[in-house]
Amino acid sequence: MRIFHIHQGNATELAALPSQPPAAGFYWISCTRAAFGEQLGLLQAALQATTGLQLVDLHVSDLLNAQLPSHYDYTSQYDLLVFRRLAAAGPGAAPASAASPQAVPPAAPGRMTGPPVLRRIDTSPVGFAVFDQVLLSVHPADCAVRDAYAARLLATARGEARGDAPRDHRPPGSSPVARLPTSPADLMMRVVNLIVDGYLDLRRELSRQLDHWQAELLKPRARFANWSALLEARLALHQLDEICEDQNTAVQDWIDAVETWPEPETPALQRELDLLKVRSRDVLEHIERVVHHVRRLEQSTETAVQMHFSVQSNRTNDIMRTLTALTAVFLPLNLIAGIFGMNFEFIPLVHKQDGFWWAMGSMTVIAVALIALFWRKRYLARTGHH
Repeated sequence: MRIFHIHQGNATELAALPSQPPAAGFYWISCTRAAFGEQLGLLQAALQATTGLQLVDLHVSDLLNAQLPSHYDYTSQYDLLVFRRLAAAGPGAAPASAASPQAVPPAAPGRMTGPPVLRRIDTSPVGFAVFDQVLLSVHPADCAVRDAYAARLLATARGEARGDAPRDHRPPGSSPVARLPTSPADLMMRVVNLIVDGYLDLRRELSRQLDHWQAELLKPRARFANWSALLEARLALHQLDEICEDQNTAVQDWIDAVETWPEPETPALQRELDLLKVRSRDVLEHIERVVHHVRRLEQSTETAVQMHFSVQSNRTNDIMRTLTALTAVFLPLNLIAGIFGMNFEFIPLVHKQDGFWWAMGSMTVIAVALIALFWRKRYLARTGHH
């Protein structure tokens, strides 16, 4: 479990659960799903002490459920968002957004088989309970996303403590320093945005893998043997499409709820609310980009399979046409040989000294004439593959 106090341009990590409301800023309490179940009483007591509220039983069940799809729910005191992220490859694995696109983590036991990129399409839910002054987040056992953003949060706090200019006031050419989150809802959307970045990086790896398979499928002389992997890829893309659709719905519900919030009383609070809406719409746009790309990959894969069978069908047609033309060439030759092989006593040219050469010459002329005719009509020409 990790606890942070974010206030006045600073972020500090606390050693224990807070026992009173923050004098300024807000708390971020993050824990694994196992720790949330084991220390539920302490967490409920801490929420009661800092916010005067506790999680309702159904939301506790949602946060403990490792199979829950992305969704949004609310009460009059707090909001609940469950968002599925890409599961890390194992303990200590870097988050997808921080990893190089070329680096593919090893698969964990029980994950999807096939190319390494398919093993990464495994997701687990992250739950957020958003109070006025507290954000409670519940993560899987491998809190790579949580740890990555916590490191970024502390680095940003150190940068602001040194007096570095924020992102929108820095001089040209300087390194960007992001602002610290101003509210629990703002912090939640930043973590969700980091999760969505992992899906955006996954698009590139999926595209490279499917492009490779498409090139193999369209090779006219190649024998494609990765049908099981291709089928798994299509199933994985369909699964990813459903996951992103649930994410899209959850974030859209969150945006609709934010639109109903009362108008802030000061310009500064109004600006914070506007920035939260902008960040929420940006996350939604990123999810829609992932959905669009996944559907395009599904269509591209289906098209490549159809083109593969079309190429194979054309190749079979070429072979059958050539064999048919060759059979047509030898039919008259077999007829001539059959005539001169009859058991009649008197057959023209049979008893002549040059009869054999006349028969062979006639057969050669007929064969050459038929080959030339079929070649001119392109019955013997191969269909070009481009």
